[in-house]
Amino acid sequence: MQSAVLYSYRRCPYAMRARMALRYSNIEVEIREISLKEKPASMIAASPKATVPVLVLASGQVIEQSLDIMNWALEKSDIDHWNIQNSAQEELISINDGSFKQALDKYKYAIRFPEHPAEVYRAQGEAFLKRLESLLQENTYLLRSTISKADIAIFPFVRQFAMVDEAWFETADYPALKIWLGTLLNSQIFTDVMQKYPLWIEAS
Repeated sequence: MQSAVLYSYRRCPYAMRARMALRYSNIEVEIREISLKEKPASMIAASPKATVPVLVLASGQVIEQSLDIMNWALEKSDIDHWNIQNSAQEELISINDGSFKQALDKYKYAIRFPEHPAEVYRAQGEAFLKRLESLLQENTYLLRSTISKADIAIFPFVRQFAMVDEAWFETADYPALKIWLGTLLNSQIFTDVMQKYPLWIEAS
């Protein structure tokens, strides 16, 4: 039986969380590592939005949003109950994908947003980091003592934020957040999904 195909880009946080959910749910997929500069025609044909991740199922069904891919995978298998399905989880993910992602982009690419120095955009992002730190002072993970969908959905973006200025992040006062981030960075599932794949070249 033909396996599903995931068009992916290794360092994209959206693709990371999709790959982690698929791996956790033990769903076999063919990973097609693409070049963002030369996106394959087959991916664009499947998903005109032309951004990763894009999951094409053996049936031909296309799932083109990372959260939808996560939810689809968790519906197939969720042995550790990652999807706790409460409003707190969805609210955190919504903030992450909204205001925090906007601040992250401006902080990371501050040269493209000269209206303010990078520190201003960093401070905007820190509003979310402070909320996460408060939650992690109460639990090992964001919403409880074990991993939930919120952790996996948010983690790749916090990782990216921390990497913008690693020297600053090392001295920043987020002790619980740093432990959480380190735990996920060193987890087997993250190691597995971050293996390098050769660039997928579409047959001519």
